[in-house]
Amino acid sequence: MAFFPVLLLLSVVQRGSSQDPDEDSLAVPRGCGWGLVRPYTLLCDLDSVWGVAVESAAAGGALAAILLGLIILCRLHHVSEAEKRSGVGPILLLLLGILGLFGLSFAYLIERDEQLCLLRRALWGLLFALCFSCLLVQGVRLRRLGSERRSPGGCTLTGLALGLSAVQGIIAAEWLLLTVLREGRAACQYLPLDFSLACSYVLALLLAALGAASFALCGKTRQWRCNAVWLLSACLLSLLLWVAWVGFYLYGNAWLGRSPDWDDPALAIALVAQGWLLLLFHAVPEAHSCLCSPPQPSAPDYFDTSQAPSRMRETSFDEDIPLSHRQFPENQGYGFDENTAGLRSAGHHNGNTAPRPSAPFRSNVYQPTEMTMILNGGAVSSHIVPSAPPTYTGRQLW
Repeated sequence: MAFFPVLLLLSVVQRGSSQDPDEDSLAVPRGCGWGLVRPYTLLCDLDSVWGVAVESAAAGGALAAILLGLIILCRLHHVSEAEKRSGVGPILLLLLGILGLFGLSFAYLIERDEQLCLLRRALWGLLFALCFSCLLVQGVRLRRLGSERRSPGGCTLTGLALGLSAVQGIIAAEWLLLTVLREGRAACQYLPLDFSLACSYVLALLLAALGAASFALCGKTRQWRCNAVWLLSACLLSLLLWVAWVGFYLYGNAWLGRSPDWDDPALAIALVAQGWLLLLFHAVPEAHSCLCSPPQPSAPDYFDTSQAPSRMRETSFDEDIPLSHRQFPENQGYGFDENTAGLRSAGHHNGNTAPRPSAPFRSNVYQPTEMTMILNGGAVSSHIVPSAPPTYTGRQLW
């Protein structure tokens, strides 16, 4: 996908080759018979397998980054939580930086000229600074979510990442002005050590992102620890990759005797490897974490007898029932005691008044409470209900 934009850009800034067209047609290598000539022969040269491999990996990575960005944009309205929406901006900015890394790798598959070397030196550190700034702000975001359970807004994090990466843009511009304009050197004539020292700020951003990811892993909330683990893995692997390519670029080529010839392959492979590393170990897991819906609380199945109740009390339910509302045998004893007390008080005389009449029939008959009726299914045994007096002529209650 990034093959054609890079070719269009280079065709605009390219001044042309110094060789004749006839010589170019004779110098076309095997595999480039479909129209590509120098200086683009590494894109199709089957004798230089590393160029075709880097081109294929870069094109696949660029396509994957574009698809992931489109998925995030299409499903952005489904993200309702503010904690997850705050990470969408840095992810999209990181995907833009990854796309730039894959696109810049094509510039190392083309023969050098003055404009192409300016493009390489200007964009190398800037794109890496953009990616590592996104990792740094993601570490700050996860640290805030793990400790305070709230995060800065997505626009704030995106602006912070752009501001941090702009510093590397200023450093690269100053380096080009000092070496190309003031000293009059060619843009392609620079020492590998100078190129590595110009990326010192990028390495500082990577170390800061590694520290932020380590602090985010120590947060109190376990919900964001998985994101912190992925971020820490991406930072550690990026640091190992940078140690590998810087060591090979500075000392490995000279030790193997391939100093100027293998410089461009080493840088192109470093770009593609860094792009895929960030895509697989940070962009994809973070996008999945932002787009996945929160787990819904499952309702208890009251008809499933294989599961124990969620809140089972170990004590007996009879302890919480009042004495008057317990089982029927207890109310039976209570009813007989009440009848006995009523019969005994029937002949009691008060000293100041006339003889007190006997208790009415309602007090001599056991009257169960409503709770007793419910517990016993609405039926009352007839052997516990005392019969009415013979002189009672009213209607039967039971």
